[in-house]
Amino acid sequence: MPTLNRVQLIGRLGRDPETKFTPTGKKVTTFSLAVGNRWKDKSGETKESTEWVNIEAWGRLGEVCQEYLKKGSLVFLEGRLKTDKYEDKGETRYFTKVVAQSLEFLDKRPAEEPMLSVDEDAGEYEIGFRE
Repeated sequence: MPTLNRVQLIGRLGRDPETKFTPTGKKVTTFSLAVGNRWKDKSGETKESTEWVNIEAWGRLGEVCQEYLKKGSLVFLEGRLKTDKYEDKGETRYFTKVVAQSLEFLDKRPAEEPMLSVDEDAGEYEIGFRE
Protein backbone atom coordinates (compact mmCIF):
# COMPACT_ATOMS: atom_id res chain seq x y z
CA MET A 1 0.00 0.00 0.00
CA PRO A 2 1.53 3.37 -0.99
CA THR A 3 2.06 6.06 1.63
CA LEU A 4 2.68 9.79 1.50
CA ASN A 5 4.28 12.07 4.07
CA ARG A 6 4.39 15.54 2.53
CA VAL A 7 3.70 18.95 4.02
CA GLN A 8 3.43 22.26 2.14
CA LEU A 9 3.29 25.47 4.15
CA ILE A 10 3.36 29.20 3.47
CA GLY A 11 4.05 31.31 6.52
CA ARG A 12 6.27 33.74 8.39
CA LEU A 13 9.14 32.89 10.70
CA GLY A 14 8.27 33.44 14.34
CA ARG A 15 11.92 33.74 15.39
CA ASP A 16 15.37 33.95 13.85
CA PRO A 17 16.75 30.55 12.79
CA GLU A 18 19.08 28.86 15.29
CA THR A 19 21.83 26.47 14.22
CA LYS A 20 23.13 23.69 16.46
CA PHE A 21 25.27 20.62 16.03
CA THR A 22 24.32 17.03 16.80
CA PRO A 23 26.67 14.89 18.92
CA THR A 24 28.10 13.48 15.65
CA GLY A 25 28.80 16.98 14.29
CA LYS A 26 25.95 17.39 11.79
CA LYS A 27 24.51 20.88 11.48
CA VAL A 28 20.77 21.43 11.99
CA THR A 29 18.86 24.71 11.86
CA THR A 30 15.54 25.18 13.63
CA PHE A 31 12.88 27.87 13.57
CA SER A 32 9.14 28.27 14.06
CA LEU A 33 6.72 29.11 11.27
CA ALA A 34 3.38 30.90 11.76
CA VAL A 35 0.73 29.69 9.33
CA GLY A 36 -2.50 31.67 9.25
CA ASN A 37 -6.05 30.61 8.51
CA ARG A 38 -8.92 33.00 7.77
CA TRP A 39 -12.63 32.22 7.37
CA LYS A 40 -16.08 33.71 7.82
CA ASP A 41 -18.43 32.38 10.47
CA LYS A 42 -22.19 31.94 10.02
CA SER A 43 -22.83 35.60 10.84
CA GLY A 44 -20.33 36.72 8.18
CA GLU A 45 -17.71 37.87 10.66
CA THR A 46 -14.11 37.22 9.61
CA LYS A 47 -12.22 34.93 11.99
CA GLU A 48 -8.50 34.18 12.08
CA SER A 49 -6.28 31.60 13.71
CA THR A 50 -2.55 30.91 13.63
CA GLU A 51 -0.85 27.53 13.79
CA TRP A 52 2.76 27.46 14.97
CA VAL A 53 4.90 24.77 13.35
CA ASN A 54 8.41 23.78 14.42
CA ILE A 55 10.75 23.43 11.43
CA GLU A 56 14.08 21.60 11.19
CA ALA A 57 16.45 22.07 8.22
CA TRP A 58 19.60 19.98 7.71
CA GLY A 59 22.77 20.40 5.66
CA ARG A 60 23.00 23.10 3.00
CA LEU A 61 19.30 23.96 3.33
CA GLY A 62 19.86 24.74 7.01
CA GLU A 63 22.88 26.91 6.16
CA VAL A 64 20.80 28.92 3.65
CA CYS A 65 18.02 29.36 6.23
CA GLN A 66 20.52 30.62 8.82
CA GLU A 67 22.13 33.02 6.35
CA TYR A 68 19.09 34.53 4.62
CA LEU A 69 16.03 34.15 6.86
CA LYS A 70 15.04 36.18 9.89
CA LYS A 71 12.00 36.65 12.09
CA GLY A 72 9.10 37.74 9.86
CA SER A 73 10.49 36.27 6.60
CA LEU A 74 7.76 34.89 4.32
CA VAL A 75 8.54 31.42 2.91
CA PHE A 76 6.99 28.52 1.02
CA LEU A 77 8.26 25.31 2.59
CA GLU A 78 7.89 21.67 1.62
CA GLY A 79 8.89 18.85 3.91
CA ARG A 80 7.73 15.83 5.86
CA LEU A 81 6.26 15.26 9.30
CA LYS A 82 8.49 13.72 11.95
CA THR A 83 7.52 12.80 15.50
CA ASP A 84 10.22 12.44 18.16
CA LYS A 85 9.94 11.40 21.79
CA TYR A 86 11.83 12.24 24.96
CA GLU A 87 11.60 11.50 28.66
CA ASP A 88 10.50 14.25 31.05
CA LYS A 89 10.32 13.45 34.77
CA GLY A 90 9.86 9.77 33.99
CA GLU A 91 7.09 10.42 31.48
CA THR A 92 7.43 9.86 27.72
CA ARG A 93 6.49 12.95 25.73
CA TYR A 94 6.05 13.29 21.98
CA PHE A 95 6.41 16.29 19.67
CA THR A 96 5.87 16.66 15.93
CA LYS A 97 7.88 18.87 13.62
CA VAL A 98 8.42 19.36 9.89
CA VAL A 99 11.76 18.36 8.38
CA ALA A 100 12.25 20.82 5.51
CA GLN A 101 13.16 19.43 2.10
CA SER A 102 12.73 22.53 -0.06
CA LEU A 103 12.20 26.22 0.56
CA GLU A 104 11.33 29.30 -1.48
CA PHE A 105 11.71 32.86 -0.24
CA LEU A 106 8.52 34.80 -0.90
CA ASP A 107 9.48 38.20 0.50
CA LYS A 108 9.43 40.97 -2.08
CA ARG A 109 12.92 41.77 -3.31
CA PRO A 110 14.25 44.47 -5.62
CA ALA A 111 13.75 43.59 -9.31
CA GLU A 112 17.44 42.84 -9.87
CA GLU A 113 17.48 40.12 -7.18
CA PRO A 114 16.25 36.67 -8.26
CA MET A 115 13.90 34.63 -6.07
CA LEU A 116 15.92 31.95 -4.28
CA SER A 117 14.73 28.36 -4.14
CA VAL A 118 16.65 25.63 -2.33
CA ASP A 119 16.11 21.86 -2.36
CA GLU A 120 17.73 19.48 0.09
CA ASP A 121 18.61 15.83 -0.40
CA ALA A 122 16.56 13.53 1.79
CA GLY A 123 18.48 11.70 4.48
CA GLU A 124 20.90 14.35 5.75
CA TYR A 125 19.23 14.34 9.14
CA GLU A 126 19.68 12.34 12.28
CA ILE A 127 16.99 10.56 14.19
CA GLY A 128 16.30 11.71 17.70
CA PHE A 129 17.69 15.24 17.58
CA ARG A 130 15.93 17.56 19.98
CA GLU A 131 16.56 21.19 20.89
